[in-house]
Amino acid sequence: MAQTEEFGEELADFVRRVAELKAARSLSGKDLPTVLDAAIFELDHVADQLWPWYERLSSGSSGALPRTASADRQEHHLLRAVFQRFPLPVALVDREAVVRRLNFAATSFTGVRAGYATGRPLTGFLAHADRAAFRSQAAAVARGEGDRSLTVRLQQRPSTPVHATLAAVRPSGEPHTTVLVVLQPGDLSEAGAPGASESPTARVPDLDETTRHAALMDLLDEMTTSLLTAPRGDREAVLHQAAHVLHGRFADWVIADTCTAEFSRTTVLAPSEKEAKALAAQAPAACPLVVQTARTASPSLQVRPPDPAAFGHNAEGAPVLVQADVTSLLCVPLMVDGTTQGVLTLFRCGARLAFSMAEAKAMDTMSRHMALAATGTP
Repeated sequence: MAQTEEFGEELADFVRRVAELKAARSLSGKDLPTVLDAAIFELDHVADQLWPWYERLSSGSSGALPRTASADRQEHHLLRAVFQRFPLPVALVDREAVVRRLNFAATSFTGVRAGYATGRPLTGFLAHADRAAFRSQAAAVARGEGDRSLTVRLQQRPSTPVHATLAAVRPSGEPHTTVLVVLQPGDLSEAGAPGASESPTARVPDLDETTRHAALMDLLDEMTTSLLTAPRGDREAVLHQAAHVLHGRFADWVIADTCTAEFSRTTVLAPSEKEAKALAAQAPAACPLVVQTARTASPSLQVRPPDPAAFGHNAEGAPVLVQADVTSLLCVPLMVDGTTQGVLTLFRCGARLAFSMAEAKAMDTMSRHMALAATGTP
């Protein structure tokens, strides 16, 4: 029974990795060789591992491999020492690449606090083109197929290659093998080495926060002015005018959808006219995130969206979030008297800072004012 359950977990993990590879088909041509290598690797895994395993189970043999003894206390202490003292960014992940621990150098290098990263996939911090390959290699290491290394890119630093080394470890008390990931950037000065690890943000956090707060207050002021001067009760004009206030300075993409009798796309502002026209042709009802926000009337803040298909697909069948390289999004309902009048969706892409909780709260306030102006409610 234990072997059957383990096989089921392995098969489910394989299916999830295949889904990621399918989503990665929409990437640019220069990234496709990496995706193809990962796909071939997964096919080899099915032929060499999963199928023989299935045959053993079908024939009534447990196929149980002799389990190694748990790591001794010395190995456990060594692993703790690595996390405390190692000068390079180090992460401990499970076979699905979900973060178990980050060391101090890793939190400085990725810009993500250990408490936030724990329980989230490490692939969420990587560029879309590298996620499927990383997950495949991490799964292979966790299966005991040997240590691996590959070059990836962080989503916040897409121009800097990062060498990721993956090694299998078995901490005491853990039922499965864990993967130790060491990240070594091309420029070691960015790795957070002693004496060079303090980023400008770490040295002056108060100044940075104050600057962002001032910019947010300026945005609120401009939005208020725009809504007061917009034609009251003209839904499309109000949404279009408000979208222009948000576009560029606050978000790379602004999509406004109305949902009175039926869904309709009112405004799309994107980095280019071509991209805006392509998304304007999409049916809002085909966007799960828009439909869910309209139905639940609950705003959604996502950093490194886990579901690439959350905003539907473009005309070529590619996930919109992958094609636009979306690193964070805000989706807020436009409510009047408990009824959803529309949905406003904002994207930030590439290396731009993710939406913060303060920005999400400000956007929630602006969305209520936009709904009142759009419907002419006093």
